[in-house]
Order: sequence, then structure tokens, then C-alpha cells
Amino acid sequence: MHTQNQTFDIVALGELLIDFTTCGISEQGNRLLEANPGGAPGNFLAMLARLGFRTAMIAKVGRDQFGRDLRRTLEECGIDTRHILLDPGHNTTLAFVHNDEHGDRDFSFYRNPGADMMLTADEIDPGIFRHTKAFHFGTISMTHPGVRAATLRALHLAQENGCLISFDPNIRPPLWKSMEEAAEQLHTGLSACHIAKLSAEELQLATGIDNIDEAALAILRQYPGIRFLSATMGKEGSTAYCGGHRIHADTYTSVPAIDTTGAGDTYGACILGQILRHGIGNLTPETVTGMLLFANAAATIVTTRKGALRAMPSPQEIASFMETHPAPATSSGLY
Repeated sequence: MHTQNQTFDIVALGELLIDFTTCGISEQGNRLLEANPGGAPGNFLAMLARLGFRTAMIAKVGRDQFGRDLRRTLEECGIDTRHILLDPGHNTTLAFVHNDEHGDRDFSFYRNPGADMMLTADEIDPGIFRHTKAFHFGTISMTHPGVRAATLRALHLAQENGCLISFDPNIRPPLWKSMEEAAEQLHTGLSACHIAKLSAEELQLATGIDNIDEAALAILRQYPGIRFLSATMGKEGSTAYCGGHRIHADTYTSVPAIDTTGAGDTYGACILGQILRHGIGNLTPETVTGMLLFANAAATIVTTRKGALRAMPSPQEIASFMETHPAPATSSGLY
């Protein structure tokens, strides 16, 4: 496929899969599972599409019912799917999500191999990046050599075309041969991006430091190309490091979570969307504070819904939520 004169705000590359989540008990006492379309980059684009951005996805799914459902779902979300390939020889990857009483998750993956791993470097169409503002990727598309080469090829093309590079590692330990290999690919992403979103666990994996501020500043010293780094801490909110400023916003803890799947993707998408709207060189502490509150609100809404791709809130829903809930505490200072 060759893309001519298509203009996108954000192109993402990575995994598309089906998240199976518990949705009750059958009459025979068996757990009922709901097949939720998912995959972090798809969730990410779904939120950006809800915010009005032009988005496109590069991925490979199985030529099976799940793969076709995924492609159709992304189309319904307003995401360009012309670069989602169907693999006749490998099934769509499946993830079984187990939620505890707080909505936090544990994953079991059926991906040995899955179709998402079969994307190759020569299947990346250079034309998709010619009129694209930002490229987003993670590390699940870097777990194996073939799809890693595809990811790096897309990254190189995005850099050649002057795209803003966004990176969310989204480390899933069961998918890696070792955490040393995961850390190596995490650093590959950090070395190439302008915008990075890391969880507390990923900050520690990258640096060996368990203090979030110290770990974040160590990353910024090591990778001066990163212009916006955000650390997400679940119920403790999020912190952004940008232009010498440290800005923190608590989250909406009064809202009970039922499923945290996609919350980080929602948050990251809102941050990137606001950066594209404001311009990465025009961010003030006040602007960033508003960005964090908006992103935290959107992520909180998603935790009250099952699944992710179809659960993304509209800008109106986010605004209404922020109007009807007390504003969380915020703080800012220099680093």
C-alpha cells in the first residue's frame, strides 16, 4: 500500500488485541468473559479521535473474526485503518485481564506468536509519515526481532519527516524473555522521543531508582531530547517535568474504579493532544496544570467503564465531569 497526500495529526504503531474481561457468572457457575477490542496504541488513538484529531494506525491482526472486529471497531472510532494488515497465518493476539477489587489488573497473553508480532519493516509505508505531525509507539511492538525492526523503521521514517515522537513503554513483564531486555528497549524509546509517559514501575526499571522525582530527573539528564516527561502514579495522580518545571496534579480519588484498562492510554492521549494544540514550545506551568487535570479526569472516567477502545469519553463528558467534581490538589515548582 502506498499513501499519497494523506494528512494525519497522529500515527501510532503497535499491538491490536482482544482483552477478555470478566462480566459475571453463568447459570452453571462459570465465569462469563466479554471480548473487548483493545491494545494500547489503538486505545490511545481512540481518545485522540474523540478529541477531534486525525489519526491512523499501523498494525497487523489475524485474518479471523477478532481481527476483522478490531479493524471495524477502529473505523467506528474514526481511526484510519488502511495500514492495519490481515495475517492469514497467525491468529489475533488475545489477553485475559483479571481485575482485583480495586479494578487493578493482571494479564495472561495468548501470543506465541500472535499476528501483531508478524508486522515486518518492509510493510511500513513511508508515505504515511509525509504529512503527519506526531508518531506514537510503545515497547510491546519491540518484544521480538521482526516487529521490533518494523517499529524502528517507522520511527526512523517519522524522524526523517520531522514528526513529534511520543513514547509510552507500556511494559508487560509476561511478554519479555527478561526484564533486562525490556529495559534495553525502554531506553531505545527514551533515546528517540520528545514526549514520554512512564509509570512509577517503568521509571524504576529504567533507572534503578525508586524515588519518582529522582528517577524522572535522571532520565531527563540522560536524554535531553525529551521535552515533556510525565510520571503516572495511579491513585496518587501524575507529575509532569517540562522546561525546568515540575507540575503535579492529584487524581479524582472519590470515583471508584471498576476497570483500569486503558486509563494510562487515555491520559497519554489527552496530554499529546493538548501539546499539539498548544505547541510543545509554548507550555507554561499553568497550561500544564490544566493539561494534567484534564487528562486525569478523562482517565478517571475510563476506569468507571469496562474495556477501553469503545469507552473513551467525549470532550463534553470530560468538561462536565470536571465541573461536577471538586478539583484535585495541584502544585508546581522548579527542578
